[in-house]
Amino acid sequence: MLAADGDGGYNGPAANMDTSEEGGNEGKDQKKQGTRVFKKSSPNGKITVYLGKRDFVDHLTHVDPVDGVILVDKEYLKDRKVFSHILAAFRYGREDLDVLGLTFRKDLYIASAQVYPPQPAEQKPLTRLQERLIKKLGQNAYPFFFEMPKNAPSSVTLQPAPGDTGKPCGVDYELKAFVADSIEEKAHKRNSVRLAIRKVTYAPSTPGPQPFAEASREFMMSANPLHLECSLDKELYYHGEPINVNVQITNNSNKTVKKIRISVRQFADICLFSTAQYKCPVAILETEDGFPVGPSQTLSKVYTVCPLLKNNLDKRGLALDGKLKHEDTNLASSTIMTKDTTRENLGIVVQYKVKIRLIVAYGGDLSVELPFTLSHPKPETPPPSPKPDRAQEAPVDTNLINLETSETPDSYGKDDDDIIFEDFARMRLKDHEGGDTEA
Repeated sequence: MLAADGDGGYNGPAANMDTSEEGGNEGKDQKKQGTRVFKKSSPNGKITVYLGKRDFVDHLTHVDPVDGVILVDKEYLKDRKVFSHILAAFRYGREDLDVLGLTFRKDLYIASAQVYPPQPAEQKPLTRLQERLIKKLGQNAYPFFFEMPKNAPSSVTLQPAPGDTGKPCGVDYELKAFVADSIEEKAHKRNSVRLAIRKVTYAPSTPGPQPFAEASREFMMSANPLHLECSLDKELYYHGEPINVNVQITNNSNKTVKKIRISVRQFADICLFSTAQYKCPVAILETEDGFPVGPSQTLSKVYTVCPLLKNNLDKRGLALDGKLKHEDTNLASSTIMTKDTTRENLGIVVQYKVKIRLIVAYGGDLSVELPFTLSHPKPETPPPSPKPDRAQEAPVDTNLINLETSETPDSYGKDDDDIIFEDFARMRLKDHEGGDTEA
């Protein structure tokens, strides 16, 4: 399950720089905004992971790197090491069904690295965030850096049924840091940290061609066919945006068209050992407005449909955008495929189509399908802020941040803007055994 803020909700893809306030610090935060950094500590408090964001964007040419720092207690570690790894997995069965070493999970991507003691051969230049965090936290903070391949799968969650417990099925990402003598050693819960992160994809900058389809049907004892032409006003739609369907009916047959049915359908290809496709209607419009259309008659009309998750909360297995809270989530975005993409490495491939079906009296139906892309708009990237002028910079209010280190505020450099630390909330679900499972 994806981690959430303290109020139980989950901020959207652009939430990493969110300046909304919580609790008794509401007045202070409104006046003193800063860079938000997420943190999570191990149960024994000996290692703490600091991460700049939870959503990592696939730009098609590259994926945002996963970078942060780990604050360690060297006296606790002694001769042991600290490792971190990132895992993308497709879970296709409940955790409580994992028996005899068999798991209903397929690992899609995994990468590991030793964080402490640092290995000079694997060290990379520090990012701006890492520089600021190390300056803030002191010498016991060590950086980690992962680069995901550009064809890595996006986070997708299959909507669970009411009453389902534990992690839902779908593709999820987990960043883990743990203390061990070797990277092969099994991590203990008391000295390890697990953080759920997401990989998201925004709408492509260049949409595809306008969808258009036409079809005709001939009937027995009819000299001419029934003809249907349909088109969408564009190929790319954002979540929550209505879809306008332009329908043109030319009835040269001797049949009568009684009504029309327009449905938006989600197609989810489950890419495991063999590919299985599941389709689910997410918006349906059935109307007799303008009908019947008799012989030698025509109809030209625009219909509007809008696929929304709030109208499909009871459909188990519906693909969602990697979040679980209904008030914060949405339908899964369309999977962006490139020529280098391997379907088997994606786990779940999501597509959408609009199906237009004419119901004909005493005859067969006539239908066409129009594929389209459903996604999030790409947020505008703010220009990078210049480094502050040390001679003119005002001192940082150290009361804004309550650091969990033994360093004094005076030992930190005061030449950077404020950093606001926010805890990863630990949301717990009751499993069948009555125990807790941490998300």
